[in-house]
Formats: sequence, C-alpha cells, structure tokens
Amino acid sequence: MSGGRPPHECLHEWGCVHGRFQPFHLGHLEYALLAKERCRRLLVGVTNPDPSWVDREAVNAHRHEAESNPFTYLERALMVRDSLLDEGLGAREFVVAPFPIQEPGLCRYYVPEGAMHFVRVYSEWEEEKVRRLRAHGFAVEILDPGKEKGLSGMEIRRLIRGGLAWEHTVPTVVAPIVREVVAGEPQRFGSPGRLPESAAPTSFPRGSPRSDQL
Repeated sequence: MSGGRPPHECLHEWGCVHGRFQPFHLGHLEYALLAKERCRRLLVGVTNPDPSWVDREAVNAHRHEAESNPFTYLERALMVRDSLLDEGLGAREFVVAPFPIQEPGLCRYYVPEGAMHFVRVYSEWEEEKVRRLRAHGFAVEILDPGKEKGLSGMEIRRLIRGGLAWEHTVPTVVAPIVREVVAGEPQRFGSPGRLPESAAPTSFPRGSPRSDQL
C-alpha cells in the first residue's frame, strides 16, 4: 500500500468516500486514508459540485448556503488530488468525481459498481446519508463508530472569514489554493462581521487530524 500504510485484511476493489470538502482539511484527509487502507482504489466524491446540485436539507440546515460553499468543484478536486499525491498515493490508486448525495440513485453513474461506501457518522445528517445509500442498494461501512467530530469545515470558514489563523487545519498543499481564493475573492466567505452559519464555534487542538463530512 502506498505511503507505508499496512494493507487491510480484506481489501475491496473500489471504495468511496464523499463530502463537501469546504475546504478539504486534515480530518478529511484522515477519513480518505482510512478508507484507502480498506480498498485497492478509492473514489473521492465531491458533493455540491455546483449550485444546481444544492438542495435544502432538513437535517443539515446550512449546507445549501453560498457562504457554506465558497470553493468551486475544481478547487476542491485539486485540494483532494494534491493531498493524496502528497501522501504517496499513486495517480492510479484514486479518482475524484462529483457525488450526487441529494439524488443517490444517480451515484451509479459516478461510482464503480460494487464499490464500498465508507461513511463516518457524527449526526443526523450522516445517518440520513447512510439510509439513502442503503435504500438504493449500495453497500455502506461505517468507519470509527462512536468517534466524535473534531475539525469542522464550518469553523475553518469562520476562521478564514475573521482573518484568523487557519493554515494548521488543512494539508500543506491545500493552503496555497485557499490563500489564492481568500486573496482574490474574499467575498465568497461573506462579510467578516457576519456569522451566517449558526452553529457555535468549536475548539480543537492545533493540527488535530479529526474529521467531519461537510
């Protein structure tokens, strides 16, 4: 296995992880690498790839808002690609693609048949995603059941919006992509004085490799 990680005792041919990755942070990287230990090839699905794919979700009230989705699909795909390559994965070991969690029946057009979907469950939203995928006949394995959420994409966006330090929360190769957007189009993150995403700020240790699936 690339990167010196021990092979899992039962490898799936294809595995799939997914998230909004707004931005792709250290917790997301941990999630992807944990799944890669369980499969030969990994598909990293990016949800909300463009506004036409964004739906309101009763159990995740803010995921549809523009300020919750500042990075484009291409920017996020580059974040994922560069991070996994930097970890030592070969280019043929993974692929990045859009992921239509709002209409799971369409996943068969993006995800290889028979792929195992790996999900970390922290809230009702992740439980709903597991339910949707299984209802459409997809195999799902829950990773690290009972583990608490650490890093939050929402909190990282708050740090960026407020002009505070955020670089320690993302892989090194992701930071330049984020900086370019912040420098060129800061309006994507909303006004610094506003906190439109209503969840209270969370605290986490510097460099903590914990994950959410925002």
